[in-house]
Amino acid sequence: MLQGKIAVITGASRGIGKAIAERFASAGAFVIINYNGSKEDAQEVKREILEHGGNAEIMQCNVADFAACETFIKQIVDRYGRIDVLVNNAGITKDGLLMRMSEEAFDDVIATNLKGAFHCIRFASRYMMKQRQGRIINMSSVVGVAGNVGQANYAASKAGLIGLTKSAAKELASRNITVNAIAPGFIQTEMTEILSDAVKEETKAKIPLGTFGSPKDVANAAAFLASEEAGYITGQVLHVDGGMVILKGGAGAHEKESCNNRNGGDHPSRKQCDGILGQYQSGKSRNRTDHKI
Repeated sequence: MLQGKIAVITGASRGIGKAIAERFASAGAFVIINYNGSKEDAQEVKREILEHGGNAEIMQCNVADFAACETFIKQIVDRYGRIDVLVNNAGITKDGLLMRMSEEAFDDVIATNLKGAFHCIRFASRYMMKQRQGRIINMSSVVGVAGNVGQANYAASKAGLIGLTKSAAKELASRNITVNAIAPGFIQTEMTEILSDAVKEETKAKIPLGTFGSPKDVANAAAFLASEEAGYITGQVLHVDGGMVILKGGAGAHEKESCNNRNGGDHPSRKQCDGILGQYQSGKSRNRTDHKI
């Protein structure tokens, strides 16, 4: 699927990034495992890939640093000749209620999650344009689509990634470079393990498929978007969330459709519709979920 491709994955030392690195390597790609501060974790990912017959190398770069990204991308091209796939996965969270959130906390999340992707796209796309081919995949989130209490900075960064994805897709399409985003839902990682069983069950009840996703689910989606099979797909957001975004849009979204298309049958009354549409339009749908992703 990705035989001989040079794939750069930012934030690949753990979690979803690690799963993508392993999936790409198993598909034949040579993987650049980017990390910022966790060198030991990155080395462990490389070791596991090599043990399974894959090829990988680790490279440090703080993607929030514009100049560092330029050097990082140039070093890869100088060493390996090209970049075929770029996955902008590096991200951080600094959660807090909006009224208590510091400017620093907001800026730091934007700098890594959104500007980091911009930095890498800016420099990698230059080489992809010369190659006249490339795949760029940005890691957004269901939070970037629906928002979340206590994550204004994170939601803004992930929503911004969707806008960046669509704009870059339009700018780069003429050079056969596709740009897409993945919006994961609640993915089971080390962070979810600390949740109580009660919280886990409550959260699962809000997911139509009734379970958490795994990093491999996201990695498989990324592998598809990086492949030749996805050559006619660009500017899209692929939701890997078990249907969560349906509920995030809310029963309000479903009920809104029913209210706007009353053709008999078991549809709500006019009074009920006014209440439902009011909830939907004011963002107070009763199916809002308040958890971190």
